[in-house]
Amino acid sequence: MKRLAVYCGSATPADPRYVESARHVGRTFAGKGIGLVYGGGRLGLMGAVADACLEAGGEVIGVIPSALVDAEVAHKGCTELHVVETMHQRKQAFTDLSDGFVTIPGGTGTMDELWEAMSWAQLGYHHKPVGLLNVAGFYDGLLQFWAKMGETGFVRLQHRGILIDSDDLDDLLAKMAAYEPHSTIFAMKATEL
Repeated sequence: MKRLAVYCGSATPADPRYVESARHVGRTFAGKGIGLVYGGGRLGLMGAVADACLEAGGEVIGVIPSALVDAEVAHKGCTELHVVETMHQRKQAFTDLSDGFVTIPGGTGTMDELWEAMSWAQLGYHHKPVGLLNVAGFYDGLLQFWAKMGETGFVRLQHRGILIDSDDLDDLLAKMAAYEPHSTIFAMKATEL
């Protein structure tokens, strides 16, 4: 994995564990020679992951909509900063530029990015690993919900392994590196659906 997209919040939570975890991701990526692809912002967890990666000598590629550049939240210190027009173009660029996805804590936009990466993997638009770093139990409820979707039959058995999770970054990256793509919906026959 040469580059990974990181989905995370632009907010700065009061609990310092979230910012420190973002900084840990940035430092770890740089240390392992993994380029960071992210939302291009300088605020919150976005800024923390980018700054830490840059400080440790890593590559940082930001992808940001022009409206956010105009709002002066763009990180001008990125190795590369791609300015796009829409959020859809931003998410497509994340997919095009990265070898997989790591989600750390965030809000609505982060969830949009995570679920789209999972949906696209399930369908067969990409065959890349989708990781979830469960910092301080932040995603416990989401993981329970994902399991519930599988138990009730809304996520097929062969697709339950799309979401790779861990509360430890090194463990998560190892699991992602070992990821074997599953049978996608586009490759399945109607009788298998």
